[in-house]
Amino acid sequence: MQIFHRSSNTIAKVSIVATAILAGLALWAVLEFAKSPYVTYAGVAKPQPVPFSHQHHVAGLGLDCRYCHTSVETSHFAGIPPTTTCMNCHSQMWVGAPLLEPVRESFRTGKSLVWTRVNDLPDYVYFNHSIHINKGVGCNTCHGPVDRMPLMYSYASLQMEWCLDCHRAPEKYLRPRDQVFNMRYEPPSSHKPVTVEGKSYTDQLTLGADLRAKYHLRTEADITSCSTCHR
Repeated sequence: MQIFHRSSNTIAKVSIVATAILAGLALWAVLEFAKSPYVTYAGVAKPQPVPFSHQHHVAGLGLDCRYCHTSVETSHFAGIPPTTTCMNCHSQMWVGAPLLEPVRESFRTGKSLVWTRVNDLPDYVYFNHSIHINKGVGCNTCHGPVDRMPLMYSYASLQMEWCLDCHRAPEKYLRPRDQVFNMRYEPPSSHKPVTVEGKSYTDQLTLGADLRAKYHLRTEADITSCSTCHR
């Protein structure tokens, strides 16, 4: 006597395959959600005590990154400018602007402004600004077109896979050190070559390979090792 209908085997096989496909889709959906701006805040401007415009200060006034981020070349932390840096200019211009009252109050009271971190890595990730700057990684490689941001936002996800894309092939991103703070730097091309120490380059990979040797970058195995970023 046949207990199960002859279609049972087919139904069982289809159920197993369908379950596997649904599980795969669910995993894909979770991974995509984890990379979405909803989680990473990429492209999302966060509220600040003062709506500071990098576009105005960098592109409009021509301020160098290092004027405010004074320790970026020598420290792991780029540095947040104290109120006195703001008041170097704003004690003479826009002195009565209501928008800047939090800055003036901070200066009067000595109480620092509490800025919201935009590019914020988890505590278990070690990142050193000075190493990247001195190895020829441009500011806008990680921070995006800061000079076009009326309000600052995180340009990239800052997740591990994004960092590893560079660490696995840094020659794709390296530039001459004197161009690190140039927000409008363009990689070399046949239409716009880049000259470094008298040598002309027409493609990024050739330039990057030479700069990698010149700046004494560690091996790919070293800079993709877990202990490099997780200490």
